[in-house]
Amino acid sequence: MQGFQVQRKGGWDTHGLPIELGVEKELGITKEDIGKKISVEDYNKKCREVVMRFKDKWDDITQKMGYWVDLNNPYITFENNYIETLWWCLSELYKKGYLYESVSIQPYSPAAGTGLSSHELNQPGTYKDVKDTSATVMFRVIQNSKFKLHNVAADVYLMAWTTTPWTLPSNLGLTAGPNIDYVLVKTFNPYTHLPIDVILAKALINKYFKAEGENGDFDNYTSAVKLMPWKIIAAFKGSDLEGVEYEQLLPCEANTLEKIQEITPGAQPFRVILGDFVTTEDGTGIVHTAPAFGADDYKVGKKNNLGILTLVDKQGKFVDGVGEFSGRY
Repeated sequence: MQGFQVQRKGGWDTHGLPIELGVEKELGITKEDIGKKISVEDYNKKCREVVMRFKDKWDDITQKMGYWVDLNNPYITFENNYIETLWWCLSELYKKGYLYESVSIQPYSPAAGTGLSSHELNQPGTYKDVKDTSATVMFRVIQNSKFKLHNVAADVYLMAWTTTPWTLPSNLGLTAGPNIDYVLVKTFNPYTHLPIDVILAKALINKYFKAEGENGDFDNYTSAVKLMPWKIIAAFKGSDLEGVEYEQLLPCEANTLEKIQEITPGAQPFRVILGDFVTTEDGTGIVHTAPAFGADDYKVGKKNNLGILTLVDKQGKFVDGVGEFSGRY
């Protein structure tokens, strides 16, 4: 209509994990076997063969459904002219200053040894409903000048909730909602039965404390008493918690402050930060934050200079230096 030629070109997007995983299954190998049990050349040759295995059937159904494209001169992404064109495009972008180096949080497949695209994550069978373990964890507050509540006699803990307990060794922060109402609750540790004060969202108190235990008998409490007494002794907004420091939960050789600052110079971890993504629908209203293991965590961690720490290798095992967890999935 405008005098331009528009080619309705058919094509084959041949690069992708589904083909690689299918070939590995067919040959009975893993990624680690490439270059050992099978040469890279033979592996690539097999992938090219498999990816075009059903080309005739696709051509047939494309014509039957009336899809108007040129199937006689298709683009094929594994051909050198296509690959070299993409490298040229990247070169031009680089020359114009449009490329930069950074990091981002991406889904990762230990079995495939690579990151996953949104397309691959939407393949049939990728997701399924499972029952999983969540954990409520207590982080001990450091009562320094940044701590807003000085009139407490017992230890104070921030109660945080996570559905990924395996990321706790990589914890670098706790995120609170700036406009969420929080309370300081006087109670007892259910395991040691010693007095403690805990901080959590007011809206979630009844998920952790029974209503009939409110303002209970503290003086006569023992480990034999089933009903845990508790009472609210202070209330405040999440914004009041910003900057409160806490003791590292699982210190080990691999997650010292020196190690964290080697990766991210100047990082200031182990403190409360604020984030708008925190809700009171689940958990405690305080979110365990490991910037290496979540898009929200990474974004808020980068903004607040928490640093970043990855303690899991490409196989999904804990790295050396994580104590008893090292080498375990």
